[in-house]
Amino acid sequence: MIVKLVGTGIMAPCLYPKPMAIKHLNYQDFRQDVFDFESGQEWKYAGSLPAIIDFYADWCGPCKALSPILEELSENYEGKLMIYKIDTEKEAELSSLFGIQSIPTLLFIPMDGAPMMQKGAVPKNVLEQVIEKKLLVKEKNTG
Repeated sequence: MIVKLVGTGIMAPCLYPKPMAIKHLNYQDFRQDVFDFESGQEWKYAGSLPAIIDFYADWCGPCKALSPILEELSENYEGKLMIYKIDTEKEAELSSLFGIQSIPTLLFIPMDGAPMMQKGAVPKNVLEQVIEKKLLVKEKNTG
């Protein structure tokens, strides 16, 4: 993107970092992008890509340690995986919906099937294994 430098009239490339691929969800966003639990009782993921939801709080040390790892993964898997964050302090209803009692808690959402939950901070290599083996795996014929 080319921008005009303030007060100079000079056009130059924008050096701002690209926006993060991680999306922060509130109650309404969750219902629209992930699952509308008000209109359906059975889990039905609304997204078009597999996803990870990070339930976190700003004051949580392990959550802060996990955040840059998730940002890196969002770049590495751009176009293949969605990464969402839900602030448990602001979205208590969503936290209680999933029975979140400790943070960070990660919810892994494949395109088909039930989501999987993991409590606690998880090392990057373990996250990559889950992404590759559980979220990005193509259905295999068993027969």
